[in-house]
This record gives sequence, C-alpha cells and structure tokens, in this order.
Amino acid sequence: MSEKNKDQLSHDGIHWDQDISYGQYLDLDHLLACQNPASDEHDELLFIIIHQVSELWIKLCLHEAYGAAKNIEKDNLRQAFKMLTRASRIQEQLIKAWEVLVTMTPSDYASFRDSLGQSSGFQSYQYRELEFLLGNKNPQLIEAHRSKEHHYNHLKEVLDSPSIYDITLQLLDRRGFDIPEDHLKREWSVQHTPSQEVEKAWSIIYNNPEKYWELYELGEKLVDIEFNFHRWRFNHMKTVERIIGYRHGTGGTSGVNYLVKALDLQFFPELWSVRTHI
Repeated sequence: MSEKNKDQLSHDGIHWDQDISYGQYLDLDHLLACQNPASDEHDELLFIIIHQVSELWIKLCLHEAYGAAKNIEKDNLRQAFKMLTRASRIQEQLIKAWEVLVTMTPSDYASFRDSLGQSSGFQSYQYRELEFLLGNKNPQLIEAHRSKEHHYNHLKEVLDSPSIYDITLQLLDRRGFDIPEDHLKREWSVQHTPSQEVEKAWSIIYNNPEKYWELYELGEKLVDIEFNFHRWRFNHMKTVERIIGYRHGTGGTSGVNYLVKALDLQFFPELWSVRTHI
C-alpha cells in the first residue's frame, strides 16, 4: 500500500474520540470476560463459546418468535412473516454451531468433561422457553428449573399461555375456518392434540393457495421453523453420538437415547399430515 493511500485511510473521517465506542456499545469487556474454563484443557474454551453463542442466538430467536406471535394475534401477517423468516435464519446459525463442535474428538471432550459436574444443555431455560412457545408443552420439563425461582416462574407463565400454533388456530377461526372450540379455549399447558377438523382447515388452505395465500404462507413459515428445529435436534443427537457414544449425559439424561426420542416430537402436526392429502 502506498504512503498516500495509508494517509488517506488514517484521515478517512474516523472518529478517534467517541462519546461511546464499539466496545462500550456492545459491552465487550463484560461479554469477553464470560469465558471461564474450569480446567487447563485447550478444547474447553471451544465448548464454552459454542454454547454461549448458541444461547445468544436462542435469545434472538425468542425475540423474533414473540414478535411474530403478537403480529399473528393482530392479523398483521406480513410483519409476522419477516420475523418468522429471520427466526429460521437464526436456527440455521444454531445448526451450523454443531459443525464447529464436532471438531472436538472424544478424547478432547473427556479431558475436561468432569469439570462440567452435573451441568447440561437440558437445563437451558431459554431452550425450554422456545419449546413451550412453539408448542412442545410438557409440564414435567419445567421441574429441571424449579431451583431457580425467577426462571421457573417465567417458564410457568409461558407454559400456561397459548403457543404460537394456538394463536395461529385462533387466527384461522377468525378467518372463518371451522376450528373446534376445545382447540380455541383449553388448558394451554397441555400438548396440542391433533385434530381432523384442524387438518381439514389446513387442507382447504393448501388446496387453494391463491385464495388463501396469506394463510398458506403462514403455514409454510411455521413448517420452516419446525423443519429447522428437527435439523437442530438431529445434528445435536449425532454430535453427542460422535463425541460420547451412548454414555449418559452430564445432566442425568440417557444421552443419545433421550435425544432420539425428541426427534419424534412435533409442534404443528396438522401442517405435516395435511401434505398427504394435497
């Protein structure tokens, strides 16, 4: 680079004295001080950062999903589509994180595994909140958080509130579709039960996309979210299998066997079953 170009760069309108700097705005001193390995093993920092970054992405995914749910309640579907699309892109980042973690070998992980104690991703309260918001309502899962009153109370509130799918079915009802009353007003903490009437409503929409384009697009946006959730679960399961085989997880779960069972869970069952009848 010539001296002239260097001089131009050094005087290119850069604010050397700032009221607030990049690091201050992002609170980088605190953020970058949050990585505290419990051992001297090289790979533990990777393990910590992957999980911390994932929690940040989940925080943003929750932000977008809540925003989408509020817009669906208000019939503002165009705004909801943008937020659901962004949530899907965030999920792709979460899926990619496993590709970095699998560079860790079984012996790498074993070198610091004991440092984790009984901590486990199963205890992630943000992940649990996202599951509840999307519709995987299982009251037993909240018990893992009972010792943390603030998180427990918040999760209980989300568990007892309509999921984004419940809110979507209420929208279909407002748009004139025959949604059973027991799917519009029910015990929200209980898992949604698949319904032939709900599938019929989606069948009408999916067989007439030009007439019901907004609802058709909403259905596909929700399927994107669940499809990526399944991809995340699968990659999680295979990563665990690759690193620890069939050993039990640090949090007491059965490890791979537990994660395999989670692959069968669905948030929006009628949006999957309806495809058989199109």
